[in-house]
Amino acid sequence: MDFEKLMQANLELVFGERDPARRTSAIRNIYHEDAELHEPERSVRGHAAISQAVSDLLLHLPPDFVFTALRPASGHHGVGRLQWRAGPAGGPIAVTGTDVAHVDGGLIRTLHVFLDQPDA
Repeated sequence: MDFEKLMQANLELVFGERDPARRTSAIRNIYHEDAELHEPERSVRGHAAISQAVSDLLLHLPPDFVFTALRPASGHHGVGRLQWRAGPAGGPIAVTGTDVAHVDGGLIRTLHVFLDQPDA
């Protein structure tokens, strides 16, 4: 299983994509049909709900915000992890976090998004 490729695709093509049609297309290729996304404030299930949750998130972020991996993704036994940061392109880091995904058959079955504490 290539956790790096899958987790990077999720970061770039799902959370980094502001166009809903392109994002939904990527979600279909990256997530199981009944996949779950668990963010700190809510959980959703299914392709359309995941796309809407990401749209809602991106609406609250400035248009120049980008999500960037801090290091290559790692994983084993069907669980992948990717640490990331977000902020203005070329600017200061606004938030850091970790995505933890349960992967089944090469697709994300469940994604948990953890945000780091700002002063940790």
